[in-house]
Amino acid sequence: MNIDKNPQKIRKMFDKISPYYDRMNNIMSFGIHNFVKKKSIEALRIKPNSMLLDICCGTGDFTKIIGKTAKVIGLDCSPEMIKLAKLKNPNKAFMLGDCTYLPFKDEEFDYVTAGFGLRNIEDRDKAIKEIFRVLKHDGKFLHLDFGKHNFGSKLFDLFIPKLAKILEKDEENYSYLINSKNNFPEPDALIEEFGECGFEYITRKDFIFGTISSQIMIKN
Repeated sequence: MNIDKNPQKIRKMFDKISPYYDRMNNIMSFGIHNFVKKKSIEALRIKPNSMLLDICCGTGDFTKIIGKTAKVIGLDCSPEMIKLAKLKNPNKAFMLGDCTYLPFKDEEFDYVTAGFGLRNIEDRDKAIKEIFRVLKHDGKFLHLDFGKHNFGSKLFDLFIPKLAKILEKDEENYSYLINSKNNFPEPDALIEEFGECGFEYITRKDFIFGTISSQIMIKN
């Protein structure tokens, strides 16, 4: 299935859904997404005073969980999402940007994180190569998103767009998000894709019977 991931379209979509994005996440996951994000970050074992780049940072959930552990820069294409991230994390740095053209030097970060965002990038291969470029030697990349296209994933397909239509009158954008999930590689294939861009696999954590999955890769 071909899905339109034109960057301008994606930016406008996230600007539009930003006022109810966090609320819908809490409702859709029954709050479990907070636990999943926390456990994924803990598995990264961030060293004190390290430099971390959170791409597709959205409303800044990862940044909030990381807290004082590292010096964090959050990057997102949506101005409205960035506004909310700043409210949630008033003492952290955020910037508008395109993760296929990261405005940073080679080997500038110890860690890069991407939560529920990489699947919305039109040129995913370029974004992964940019992540690899800005990571230091032995730097780690944490990716978190939906995982296996299993029964649990299909339950999301059935009720999320309808729920969005009832609560926010926005079935269209949440139907896109479901389609992007189903069009995204499963974890095993994604790990191979990361490997083709130079990363080496470290570990993986699956949640809700594999419906959600995080992978940690390293730049050697």
